Amino acid sequence: MTAADQPVGRGSTTSAAAATATAAATTSAASEALARLYDLDLVDDPGDLDLYLALAGRTGGPILELGAGTGRLAVPLAAAGHEVTAVDIEPAMLDRTRRRAWDDGPAVVARLKLVEADMLDLEPIGEPVHRLAFIGLNTLFLLADRDAQQRAFRTMARHLAPGGLAVVDVWLPDADDLARFDGRFILEYVRTDPETGNLVTKTAAAQHDATSGTVELTTIFDEGLPGTAPIRWIRRDRLRLVSPDELRRFAEAAGLEVEIIAGSYDLQAIGPGDDRAIIVAARP
Repeated sequence: MTAADQPVGRGSTTSAAAATATAAATTSAASEALARLYDLDLVDDPGDLDLYLALAGRTGGPILELGAGTGRLAVPLAAAGHEVTAVDIEPAMLDRTRRRAWDDGPAVVARLKLVEADMLDLEPIGEPVHRLAFIGLNTLFLLADRDAQQRAFRTMARHLAPGGLAVVDVWLPDADDLARFDGRFILEYVRTDPETGNLVTKTAAAQHDATSGTVELTTIFDEGLPGTAPIRWIRRDRLRLVSPDELRRFAEAAGLEVEIIAGSYDLQAIGPGDDRAIIVAARP
């Protein structure tokens, strides 16, 4: 059959399907790359794992992590002997979590449950059993309005057994940090990705809106082998910053009792000059 003999519309339908498949493949490739580069971002340990290991030792399991990413925290917690449910909305992130768990062996895989879901829509199945629920390392910022952040606290409260702990960890930028968020692109690092051998250059531009307390963040990763044309990956996020007082209000509105708002991972009470806020709150 020649092109002239084809039924009307068939060629355009086929082209549209091919374009859709190409777009889906491109989106998948970008998601996988950004998940891999997320791990490269965190190649320098932020130091928070010891906090969660200590809290898990206090509470026991099961443990719930919301916005678990690539399993940087969930997998070591499972390796330490705890039952862990890791929730993330991005399948590429969970794929890396799964591979990380398999690298640690079948016993770790057996203790780790992966859930692809929006943390705000997560409902407990049966009676809540979790002894520890947490949102780690600035993930709360990705919920870009006050209502969504409040709902995240309610999700943790719904899943906690009585006496269980909810923990959220966020960065507290100071005035100098915010002054730099003026839309200029800044070089953050040049690193070699150990998985691909590619040289990765990361630049980012942030624009702070003081009226809404939000930051529009554009991150660009250029990666490639020396002497070759780089591949560019772009991520855009709208972040909503949170104050310690807001963390307290969110927790109390969710029915949680605040134990402490700390300024560091050793859970010393927050004070002037601290650049983090870590809230620990219990379900009565």
